[in-house]
Amino acid sequence: MTDKNIFFSKTGHVLMDLFIFIFSFFAAFFIRFEGFPSGFFLNQMLILFPYIALARFLFFMLFSIYSIAWRYVSIPDALAIFKACLPVSAFLVLARVFGPSQLALVKLPLSVIAVEFFSVLAGTLGLRLVRRLSSEISERERFENDPRGIEQKRTLLIGAGSAGNLVVRELQKRLDLGILPVGFVDDNSLKKNTVIQGVRVLGVTTEIPDLVKKHGIKQVLITIANAPSKEIRRILDICEKVKVKTKIIPGLYEILGEEVKVTKIRDVNIDDLLGRDVISFKNQLPNIAIHYWSKRILITGAGGSIGSELCRQLAKLGSRQLILCDKDEFSIFEIEMELRNKHAGLTLTPMILDVRNRAQLEKMFEKNAPEVIFHAAAHKHVPLMEANVAEAILNNVQGTQNVVQLADRYEAERLIYISSDKAVNPTSVMGATKKVGEIILQEIAARSKTQFSCVRFGNVLGSRGSVVPFFQKQIAMGGPITITDPEVRRYFMSISEAVQLIIQAGTIGTNGEIFVLNMGELIKIVDLAKDLIRLSGYEEGDFEFQYIGLRPGEKLYEEILIDEEKAKVTQFKKIFIAPPIEVNNLEFSQNLDALLGAAKEFDPAKILECLSAMKIGYAWPSRPGS
Repeated sequence: MTDKNIFFSKTGHVLMDLFIFIFSFFAAFFIRFEGFPSGFFLNQMLILFPYIALARFLFFMLFSIYSIAWRYVSIPDALAIFKACLPVSAFLVLARVFGPSQLALVKLPLSVIAVEFFSVLAGTLGLRLVRRLSSEISERERFENDPRGIEQKRTLLIGAGSAGNLVVRELQKRLDLGILPVGFVDDNSLKKNTVIQGVRVLGVTTEIPDLVKKHGIKQVLITIANAPSKEIRRILDICEKVKVKTKIIPGLYEILGEEVKVTKIRDVNIDDLLGRDVISFKNQLPNIAIHYWSKRILITGAGGSIGSELCRQLAKLGSRQLILCDKDEFSIFEIEMELRNKHAGLTLTPMILDVRNRAQLEKMFEKNAPEVIFHAAAHKHVPLMEANVAEAILNNVQGTQNVVQLADRYEAERLIYISSDKAVNPTSVMGATKKVGEIILQEIAARSKTQFSCVRFGNVLGSRGSVVPFFQKQIAMGGPITITDPEVRRYFMSISEAVQLIIQAGTIGTNGEIFVLNMGELIKIVDLAKDLIRLSGYEEGDFEFQYIGLRPGEKLYEEILIDEEKAKVTQFKKIFIAPPIEVNNLEFSQNLDALLGAAKEFDPAKILECLSAMKIGYAWPSRPGS
C-alpha cells in the first residue's frame, strides 16, 4: 500500500481528525490569550484536551462521519459534520453558563469555545474538500493522459437549476463521457454571470446562436429535469438554425425519483415533443402498490406494447405472480426472459392462450385463480379490422366476453379492461368492438362481486403498428412520407404513461366505470412526421410528402375524450370518469348474440348490420358489394 493510500484510509481519516481536534483546542487558547496561557488556564488546557478530542471522535462515530466517502463529500455530508461538531460545543456552553462552581475546570471561556468549534468545523470540512479536489484533479489528469484520447465535446447547458447543478458536478467527475461544460444558458436573467460548480451562466436561450459561435460549442444539453415540451421544441428550433446537436437529461417521470445521472443523457425523442404534460404516479406509489402487492395478476395480450409494459411496471409493485397470456409465442418468450432477468424472485406463468378459446381460458382460471386481471388482448389496427370484421368481433368482443364472464364466475377481485378513444362515437369496426366491450363489462359489473373498470386513451407513441415506427421506417428508406390527410389529428401519449394511467385506474374502479384521460391538445400527424424528420437529423425539405386520403373507418379528428360538463373528477390528476353508457339491456343482449353468430359464420354484411342495430353510435357505411 502506498503512502497516499495510507493517508486516505479510514485509519488515516481518524488520525487526521484527532490532530484537528487537538490543534483546534490549543489554537483557541492561543488566540484567546495571545499566546499560551499560564496558571489555571494552562492546567485547564492540558487536562481537558484529551477528553475534548475523545468526545469529538465519539460523536463523529455516532453520526457515521467515517462512513462518508471523502471523494464524493457533498452539502448533506457537510451538514452531518456540523451536527457531529455541535453536541460537544453545546455542552461546553451550557457548562460555562449554568455549571456550578465545582465544575470550574470545564468552564471554558466562551471565546475559546467559539473559536475551537469553528476551527474543528473548518478543519474537518476543509480536509475532506481537499481530498475531493485531489481526487477530481487526479481523475482529470488520468483521462487527459489516456492514450485513447477521449475527445471532450464543448457543451452548452440549458437550465441553471438544481438538475443542471447535479449534471455539472457529475460531468466534472466523468471525463470519460467526453462532455466539457463550457457554460450555462438560463432564461432567468438574474442568473447571468453567476457561477455554478465553476461553470458560468453566459446568457439566455435567445443568445444560443451567438454563444455557439463565440465559444465553439459542439452540442447543447438540456438540463431541465421536467422541461415542458413547448420549451424543448423552442430550444430545438434555435439549435437547428446553427446546426448544433441537442441532447437532454431524462424527465423525472422516467427515472422515478432517482438522482439525475449523466450516464442517462440521451437524444431528444418524440416523447419530449409530445405537446402535453406527462403524468407520473411517483408520489402516490405506496397507495397504488398496496392494491397489487402479493397478488396473482393476469395480463391478457401480455406480449403487446401495452401488455408488456404492464408486466414491467406491475413487477416493480411487488405482485406475487404474473400470468402472461398471449397467442403470440415469440412475444411471450421475450417478455418472460426480460422479467426473469430483472426480477429473479417473481413467479412467472407464461401461457400461449387465445382469449377466444373459452375452454382453455377457463382451465387457466381454475388452475391459477387470478385476483387482478388486465385485459389488454385486442386487435387495434383500424383499416385492417375494416377488412377483417369477423376476426375483429371474435377477438375483441367474444374474447372480452369470455374474460369478463370468467372473472365474474371465479370471483376475481378486480378487472381492468383496456379500451380506446375510438370507442367514442365509433366510425370504425375496431372502435365499435371496443364500445361493445365496455357495455359487456358494465352489464356484468352491475351484478358482480368483482370490481370492473374500463380505461380509454388515445394513440400510444412507439407501440407496434403505430404511426411513429411507420414514419421512422419511411425516413430510414429515404421517403416518401405517406400521410392520409394534411389535417388529420390525433391524441398521443407515451407507453409508460398509458400504463401508469391503467394501473392508477385499476385501484379506484368498482362498478364498471369508464376512466378517461385529459390528453391535452390534438396533434397534427403531419407535424409529428416533421418532428421525426428533424430528430433523425434531416430537414423537412429532404423528403417528399404524399397524401393518400383517409382509409376505411378513419376519422379526420378524434373525438374529445373529456366532456368537462358531464365527466367526474377522481383522486388522480387528469383522470376522469365518463358517464355510463345507457342501453336497453335486453335489446343489446339479443343483438350481441346475433353479432357473435354472424362473426362465427364469417358474414361481414350481417356483422355490420348487427353493429348498427346495437345503437352504440356506429352506422353501417355504404360498402361496395356488401
